[in-house]
Amino acid sequence: MTTAHPAPAPAKDGPKASDPIAELAAAHDLTLSGARPSLPQYIAQLWGRRHFVTAYATARMHAQYSEASLGQVWHLVTPLLNAAVYYFIFGIVMHASHGVPDYLPFLITGVFVWDFIGSSINASTRAVQGNLGLVRALHFPRASLPLSTVVQLFQQLLVTMGALIILLFVFGQTPTLNWLFVFPTLLLMAAFCAGCAMIMARIGAKHPDISQLMPFVLRTWMYASGVMWSIDSMLKTDHLPHWVSMALKLNPAAVYIDLMRFALIGSYKASQLPHHVWLIALGWALLAGVGGFIFFWKAEEEYGRG
Repeated sequence: MTTAHPAPAPAKDGPKASDPIAELAAAHDLTLSGARPSLPQYIAQLWGRRHFVTAYATARMHAQYSEASLGQVWHLVTPLLNAAVYYFIFGIVMHASHGVPDYLPFLITGVFVWDFIGSSINASTRAVQGNLGLVRALHFPRASLPLSTVVQLFQQLLVTMGALIILLFVFGQTPTLNWLFVFPTLLLMAAFCAGCAMIMARIGAKHPDISQLMPFVLRTWMYASGVMWSIDSMLKTDHLPHWVSMALKLNPAAVYIDLMRFALIGSYKASQLPHHVWLIALGWALLAGVGGFIFFWKAEEEYGRG
């Protein structure tokens, strides 16, 4: 009669069996599908898709009002109608125009600039979630989606800026060298909005309900940005807590609106604008642009899952 011996327990510290599939993938330089590339590689991939970003943005811009009778004219009509409503409520009924020189140019400039900032942030909350079919079907840097949203709205802004210039002529404004400050202001504002768009696109991809909340957040932000009233005039008359005054002065939307007003409106001399305002504008553009890009890139593997 033989005695049965128990099977030897597997060695806990011995070498693990190699995975032949993993070895085969490594031998042929294959990587995980959808894996996040390094930051330099991601930037290179995104630069390689730059033509897709602009083409996709242009196609969306032309398709936006394709079923409307006025078509692309709505790009101009919408901010003008907003300006008319705000002028009636704030300029006439609430007398916000008192003490504000050139109130109509002041108002329409603020409305046009805010329309770009608010629309960029609001639309970007659905940039990934609204394109899940594209995200799941094709491999490309997902940052293309929020960036194409900003490019689309920036193209619309350039069109509306032409209308803004005409309106400024109508209200008695004449071109000066200060108008050249429009170009760095647009550049800084676009970088800021691109960064914010990528932040909101990542949040919106994980929490789709944020798109329902953003209109209320943006409406509050608009009122705090001096679109319809002068922040400086209010700070001179109202004794607000210091932190509230600082928050209003450092508000990025208010900073970019002020830079545009000082560039385009004759009664707001660019030479009177404190130099630190440009530093604040640059700081917001770098903080949002660089920080937002890295924030979005870190979740590159997560988009389209679930």
